[in-house]
Parts: sequence; structure tokens; C-alpha cells
Amino acid sequence: MSSPGHALQLALSLPHAESFAREDFIAGPSNAAALALIDRWPDWPDRVVALIGPEGSGKSHLASIWAEKTGARILSGRAMDGIDPGGALATGALVIEDLAPSLVDEVALFHLLNLAREERAHLLITARTMPSGWPVSLRDLMSRLRAVPIVAVAPPDDGLLQALMMKLAADRQIDLDPALLNYLVHRIERSFSAAKSAIVQLDREALRQKRPVSRALAAELFRNDAA
Repeated sequence: MSSPGHALQLALSLPHAESFAREDFIAGPSNAAALALIDRWPDWPDRVVALIGPEGSGKSHLASIWAEKTGARILSGRAMDGIDPGGALATGALVIEDLAPSLVDEVALFHLLNLAREERAHLLITARTMPSGWPVSLRDLMSRLRAVPIVAVAPPDDGLLQALMMKLAADRQIDLDPALLNYLVHRIERSFSAAKSAIVQLDREALRQKRPVSRALAAELFRNDAA
């Protein structure tokens, strides 16, 4: 027979599904330009576009929406080493997710950018920082990166932050009342990652203490956070 502690540990380990469907994307002023880019494809300013924003800002969700729309393959930036550009662009569209300077195979990326234009394929790059500022040594690659149009996802306003936290809570079957939601929004850092972290912390602590998610519990967790 499993012990209560073991059962609780299992509950804490359960994954929570996150929907990347178009209807589940939370739109707001901070991501309006990025969403418009995805929605107006193939009317893009270039064959290659970079979507830039902080961790947890919805870049993966937007990329998934675009991939569903275009039949694009999704390739992790961590899988860039030794990539075959022709194979990667076989469907005519490709997402490179969360590409970072430390992950760049410069020769492969250079050939990929060139081939995308030659084959009239579309390439969407998501990253946390501007590619034009990456310390690449291949001069021709730097020239290509500086020419890539950038669409940025800005930090969320209060309305978007509240909507995001409601969705994250709903994914975990947590009911956030207005007072608790207002308290959280004014106690956490104004970022997507902080919103996600707050909901995860509340959920885990409620399970650990076998208590409901409440303002009292939130006050215990976030009493020292800056307002």
C-alpha cells in the first residue's frame, strides 16, 4: 500500500498540459505585433523573420500556431549543430525554437538562411535576444542576421498578466478569485516567467500543505516580494 507521503509526491509530479491552440493564445498590446505577423503569413516582410522576447512570453505558442498553419517543422535551437539545411526546409517552412548565440552552428545557419531565400521557403526564428547582437565570427552570417526583420514581444501589461495567470491556473484546475488574482499581479515581477512561477508555487504548496489555493497562502509565499 502506498503511504500518504508517496501519494502526495506523485501528485506533485503530475504534468500539466499546456494548449498551444490558436484559440488558447492570450492576446494583448504587448504581443499584438507578433500575433499579427503570424496571422498575416505569407504576407511577411521577408522569407526569414525573428520573433524576439523573454522566456515564457508566448513565442513557442506563436511558433506552434504558425507551424500548424504552414506545415512547418519545428527544430530546437539545441539541434542546430550539423543540421542539413535541405532536409530541414523540406516542407517549405521551418521554425528554429529558442536559438541562442551559444547554440549557433555558424556555417549551418548561414547556409540555412541562404537556402530559405533560394528555395522561397519561410523560416521563423524565436530567440530571447536580437540576432544582430550575437558574437558570430562569420562576417557573411552577421550580415544576414542584421538583415533579418525583428518582431518583439514586450513585457505584459496588467490585463494580459491577469489573463495569463487565469489560464495557467485553469490548466492546473485552480480557481483564482479576483482578490487573489489582484494580489498576485501586484506582488510578482511583471513578466511572463514570474506569472508562471507564481502559479506553480501556489499549486505545489497547496498540495504539500493540503490547503486550498487562497490569498492567505499567497501572502505566506510572496510576502517579501516587491509590490
